[in-house]
Amino acid sequence: MRTFKVSKVNIGLADFRTPDFSDSGLPTTIMKYDKEIIRRKTFAIISHPDAGKTTLTEKFLLFGGAIQTAGAVKSNKIKKHATSDFMEIERQRGISVATSVMSFEYKGFLINLLDTPGHKDFAEDTYRTLTAVDSVVLVVDSVNGVEEQTRRLMEVCRMRDTPVIVFINKMDRDGKNPFDLLEEIENELKIQLHPMTWPINSGKDFKGVYNLHDKSLLLFIANQKATDEDILDMKELSVEKLNELIGEKDAVQLQEDAELIEGVYGELKITDYLNGKTAPLFFGSALNNFGVKELLDVFIRVAPAPLCRETSVREICPQEENLSGFIFKIHANLDPKHRDRIAFMRVCSGKFERNSWYHHVRLNKDLRFSNPYSFMASSKDIIEDAYPGDVVGLFDTGNFKIGDTLTEGENFYFTGIPSFSPELFKELVNKDPMKTKQLEKGIRQLTDEGVAQLFSQFGGTKKIIGCVGELQFEVIQYRLLHEYGAACEFRTLPFYKACWLTSKEPKKLEDFLRYKQQNSAEDKDGHPVYLAQSEWFLNTEIKNNPDIEFHFTSEIHKQQ
Repeated sequence: MRTFKVSKVNIGLADFRTPDFSDSGLPTTIMKYDKEIIRRKTFAIISHPDAGKTTLTEKFLLFGGAIQTAGAVKSNKIKKHATSDFMEIERQRGISVATSVMSFEYKGFLINLLDTPGHKDFAEDTYRTLTAVDSVVLVVDSVNGVEEQTRRLMEVCRMRDTPVIVFINKMDRDGKNPFDLLEEIENELKIQLHPMTWPINSGKDFKGVYNLHDKSLLLFIANQKATDEDILDMKELSVEKLNELIGEKDAVQLQEDAELIEGVYGELKITDYLNGKTAPLFFGSALNNFGVKELLDVFIRVAPAPLCRETSVREICPQEENLSGFIFKIHANLDPKHRDRIAFMRVCSGKFERNSWYHHVRLNKDLRFSNPYSFMASSKDIIEDAYPGDVVGLFDTGNFKIGDTLTEGENFYFTGIPSFSPELFKELVNKDPMKTKQLEKGIRQLTDEGVAQLFSQFGGTKKIIGCVGELQFEVIQYRLLHEYGAACEFRTLPFYKACWLTSKEPKKLEDFLRYKQQNSAEDKDGHPVYLAQSEWFLNTEIKNNPDIEFHFTSEIHKQQ
């Protein structure tokens, strides 16, 4: 792996510099290629529902010039849908249920932002998205603090030591004490925080934030966008100077808080952040576009460029000459008018070029893409090339599954993209026999996206849908009707968990499936699955069948 020269590494934030190629000794063409890699930042925004994740996404896009107006909810009567929530059902429900991919430039960096679903029923889509990014921004609601989905998402981040930046949102609402929030986040999420900004009060008394590292003060005015001109230089945090701006009481409190924080935390160590041990912390109000620019400016300075990734054969690094990438998301009918099916590929190494031939490892055949896309939520533009860190949309006629790998001839696949066992099971019932073909096509395409799993019961034609949450069934039913013209309903089934089965004794597995026909099925790839009625039944079958292995996840990228 080729390394980059960085003028300072394990140092304070103010001294951090971008890589220097001036004396690298690399050929000019390779230098240009490496610069394309190092200027890319690919990250996801994650949070519990309603913490302000999609609003923060829009503010980033505003700063990057990617959109001109925000789509935030201004009142109960006037609702504009967020740019990233392009599916009709998302607009109606006011939540994100699908990962959106957006690219924009900011201060010379190309930022690939993945806005993920916050709702727990769509956690699996978020988990897979986290395999395609190099860092995350975690949004925490200052009123509610750490919530259930926040804990689950951080567990996934810790599994990969993903670098995390925390943004405490809604400081203009009456919420928890900042020090209490720090303690709660560190205890609940098991990560050390490093405050980069510090709030002056909260709720109706919120007056702004003090930048602990740039030594500057940004005052808050409700419903007014903060600009660079509003940033006040505060190299010396004197009470006298602060008195005129925020009042004596708050001036004294801010000075005490700043001295305490600087004494405890010192300078941010970039290596601790990159190793997932320390999370830089910011305070603000995404709805008011306050404190967001400070976060974005630090993000482009410290967030990692594309990283090396593990495969079934070896580690693949971005600077390798040959292209490699994996499919982490598939979305049918991104544009319902054209019935398109797009596979989202994260480029991991090499350079992707339009109209070039690439090797589909699982199918063992070469494919060429004449219209690869980059994305701005639901809009897309044809691109000529892409580099590691980029997310490319590939028009798909049914060749791809989540986890598939493209290379320039080498046979390997990227690891760590599992399919989890569903928790809810329902039979899919066709309400219009004249639309059978549309229903079958629709359910296959929608389950290819990974939001649900499709099982067919042995010895019958019953189609079973397995989901993590109830809301997924509603989304599937809605999309089948509006995108495929197929009406359906769901009947609840008494299953507890799905387990994929393998055995070194094929005859014993065959006998088990025959004896347990009512509880046996196969997934859409033909793999045998046992549908357990309860934890007791599952444990009993595991004990009584030692020659059969019961798996709670299926590595869906695994070669068939």
